[in-house]
Amino acid sequence: MRTERSIVLFDLFGVIARHQRPGSLGEMAARCRASTEDFTTAYWACRPLYDAGRQSAPEYWTAVLRSLCRSADARTVEELRLIDIESWSRVDDGMVAFAQSLRGVEVALLSNIPSDHADAFLAAQPWLHSLDHVAFSGRINAAKPAPAAFHHCVLAMRAAPADFLFVDDREENVRAAQAVGMSGHVFTDRDEVAAVIDAWLSNRASA
Repeated sequence: MRTERSIVLFDLFGVIARHQRPGSLGEMAARCRASTEDFTTAYWACRPLYDAGRQSAPEYWTAVLRSLCRSADARTVEELRLIDIESWSRVDDGMVAFAQSLRGVEVALLSNIPSDHADAFLAAQPWLHSLDHVAFSGRINAAKPAPAAFHHCVLAMRAAPADFLFVDDREENVRAAQAVGMSGHVFTDRDEVAAVIDAWLSNRASA
């Protein structure tokens, strides 16, 4: 079932924003006096609860440091938190302009991002406030590919799953969106996604 609405739901990192700045994990590892390999393993192993809003930043960084057998003093935690936020701060200006240029659709965002990162991103990127809906995992307490993340957008926008085209650079997230009834596309570049959106809208108009 669908309504007359057409909503393009974008992922953030790897689509509209850049992936983590190269070298940042090594920088944080050095601050912890750990190898980049060991730090990277701990960083990602502890991340799901933080992304899903089930851990605060201090709790997350304490878990990372303890897994590395390092003390979690407040100064180190805050330094790591700020380096981490900065490492995810870059956007693709061309994709930002593209998302803002879309006509005939509602434009929304669903991103796996901790709540303190979300606060910094919203403060630094005013274009986010012009979107029809923004959902950050750390604020909605659900991270992709969990169905709850997609259901949040459906309920928050008072729409039907079939009203959405979800665009993400990770296939597992696209499959999860399709499993709840959304259309989905694995992002590669701007030209391709523009063609996909045009085709999706044409198909909806003729249905």
